Amino acid sequence: MANLIKIILIGRVGGDPEMRFTPDGTTVTSFSMAASRNIRQPDGSFKEETEWFRVSAWGKLAETCNQFLTKGRLVYVEGRLRTHSYDGKDGQKRFSLEVTAEKVLFLDKQAAGVLPPEGSVAGEGDIEPDDMPF
Repeated sequence: MANLIKIILIGRVGGDPEMRFTPDGTTVTSFSMAASRNIRQPDGSFKEETEWFRVSAWGKLAETCNQFLTKGRLVYVEGRLRTHSYDGKDGQKRFSLEVTAEKVLFLDKQAAGVLPPEGSVAGEGDIEPDDMPF
Protein backbone atom coordinates (compact mmCIF):
# COMPACT_ATOMS: atom_id res chain seq x y z
CA MET A 1 0.00 0.00 0.00
CA ALA A 2 1.30 3.45 -0.90
CA ASN A 3 1.78 6.20 1.66
CA LEU A 4 0.69 9.81 1.28
CA ILE A 5 1.45 12.98 3.20
CA LYS A 6 -0.40 15.92 1.66
CA ILE A 7 -1.83 19.16 2.97
CA ILE A 8 -4.06 21.63 1.14
CA LEU A 9 -4.45 25.16 2.49
CA ILE A 10 -6.36 28.22 1.35
CA GLY A 11 -5.57 31.40 3.19
CA ARG A 12 -3.79 34.73 3.22
CA VAL A 13 -0.05 35.35 3.11
CA GLY A 14 0.98 36.73 6.51
CA GLY A 15 4.02 38.71 5.38
CA ASP A 16 6.21 39.34 2.37
CA PRO A 17 8.17 36.20 1.41
CA GLU A 18 11.85 35.80 2.26
CA MET A 19 14.11 34.32 -0.43
CA ARG A 20 17.51 32.78 0.29
CA PHE A 21 19.92 30.32 -1.31
CA THR A 22 21.35 27.03 -0.07
CA PRO A 23 25.15 26.57 -0.24
CA ASP A 24 24.74 24.74 -3.57
CA GLY A 25 22.72 27.65 -5.03
CA THR A 26 19.19 26.24 -4.75
CA THR A 27 16.55 28.94 -4.24
CA VAL A 28 14.30 28.69 -1.16
CA THR A 29 11.44 31.07 -0.37
CA SER A 30 9.60 31.03 2.95
CA PHE A 31 6.42 32.79 3.97
CA SER A 32 3.76 32.56 6.64
CA MET A 33 0.15 31.85 5.86
CA ALA A 34 -3.04 32.14 7.89
CA ALA A 35 -6.06 29.91 7.30
CA SER A 36 -9.30 30.51 9.20
CA ARG A 37 -12.54 28.71 9.90
CA ASN A 38 -15.74 29.77 11.64
CA ILE A 39 -16.95 27.79 14.64
CA ARG A 40 -20.56 27.99 15.79
CA GLN A 41 -20.82 28.93 19.47
CA PRO A 42 -23.55 27.51 21.79
CA ASP A 43 -25.43 30.83 21.56
CA GLY A 44 -25.60 30.54 17.75
CA SER A 45 -22.93 33.15 17.00
CA PHE A 46 -19.75 32.33 15.13
CA LYS A 47 -16.17 32.65 16.29
CA GLU A 48 -13.28 32.75 13.83
CA GLU A 49 -10.37 30.41 14.57
CA THR A 50 -7.11 31.08 12.72
CA GLU A 51 -4.18 28.70 12.29
CA TRP A 52 -0.76 29.91 11.12
CA PHE A 53 1.51 27.89 8.87
CA ARG A 54 5.10 28.28 7.75
CA VAL A 55 5.46 27.49 4.03
CA SER A 56 8.64 26.94 2.02
CA ALA A 57 8.99 26.63 -1.74
CA TRP A 58 12.08 25.45 -3.64
CA GLY A 59 13.65 26.08 -7.05
CA LYS A 60 11.60 27.83 -9.76
CA LEU A 61 8.49 27.76 -7.58
CA ALA A 62 10.47 29.63 -4.89
CA GLU A 63 11.52 32.31 -7.37
CA THR A 64 7.95 32.81 -8.60
CA CYS A 65 6.54 32.95 -5.06
CA ASN A 66 9.12 35.56 -4.12
CA GLN A 67 8.26 37.61 -7.20
CA PHE A 68 4.45 37.59 -6.94
CA LEU A 69 3.41 36.90 -3.34
CA THR A 70 2.91 39.79 -0.94
CA LYS A 71 1.30 40.19 2.44
CA GLY A 72 -2.48 39.70 2.26
CA ARG A 73 -2.59 37.75 -1.03
CA LEU A 74 -5.15 34.93 -1.10
CA VAL A 75 -3.42 31.68 -2.09
CA TYR A 76 -4.00 27.96 -2.43
CA VAL A 77 -1.00 25.91 -1.30
CA GLU A 78 -0.68 22.17 -1.84
CA GLY A 79 2.29 20.32 -0.42
CA ARG A 80 3.59 18.02 2.25
CA LEU A 81 4.18 18.43 5.98
CA ARG A 82 7.65 18.27 7.52
CA THR A 83 8.53 18.25 11.19
CA HIS A 84 11.61 20.13 12.41
CA SER A 85 13.12 19.87 15.86
CA TYR A 86 15.40 22.39 17.54
CA ASP A 87 16.63 23.32 20.99
CA GLY A 88 14.88 26.37 22.43
CA LYS A 89 16.66 29.16 24.29
CA ASP A 90 15.62 27.46 27.53
CA GLY A 91 17.32 24.22 26.45
CA GLN A 92 14.04 22.38 25.83
CA LYS A 93 13.54 20.37 22.65
CA ARG A 94 10.97 22.11 20.43
CA PHE A 95 9.13 20.97 17.32
CA SER A 96 7.60 22.91 14.46
CA LEU A 97 5.62 21.94 11.37
CA GLU A 98 6.43 23.36 7.96
CA VAL A 99 4.59 22.94 4.67
CA THR A 100 6.84 22.27 1.67
CA ALA A 101 4.86 23.69 -1.23
CA GLU A 102 4.49 21.63 -4.39
CA LYS A 103 1.82 23.83 -6.00
CA VAL A 104 0.75 27.43 -5.38
CA LEU A 105 -2.31 29.07 -6.95
CA PHE A 106 -3.15 32.77 -6.77
CA LEU A 107 -6.82 33.07 -5.87
CA ASP A 108 -7.34 36.82 -5.75
CA LYS A 109 -7.81 39.02 -8.78
CA GLN A 110 -4.53 40.89 -8.25
CA ALA A 111 -2.67 38.43 -10.49
CA ALA A 112 -4.74 35.27 -10.70
CA GLY A 113 -2.69 32.42 -12.06
CA VAL A 114 -1.01 29.13 -11.40
CA LEU A 115 2.52 28.39 -10.31
CA PRO A 116 3.35 24.99 -11.84
CA PRO A 117 4.89 22.23 -9.73
CA GLU A 118 8.68 22.13 -9.88
CA GLY A 119 9.88 20.40 -13.02
CA SER A 120 6.63 20.80 -14.93
CA VAL A 121 6.17 22.94 -18.00
CA ALA A 122 3.96 26.00 -17.60
CA GLY A 123 0.73 25.52 -19.50
CA GLU A 124 0.52 21.75 -19.06
CA GLY A 125 -2.49 20.92 -16.90
CA ASP A 126 -2.80 24.43 -15.44
CA ILE A 127 -5.88 25.08 -13.34
CA GLU A 128 -7.52 28.45 -13.60
CA PRO A 129 -9.26 29.98 -10.56
CA ASP A 130 -12.63 29.62 -12.36
CA ASP A 131 -11.99 25.85 -12.60
CA MET A 132 -11.82 25.47 -8.81
CA PRO A 133 -14.79 23.50 -7.42
CA PHE A 134 -15.36 25.96 -4.55
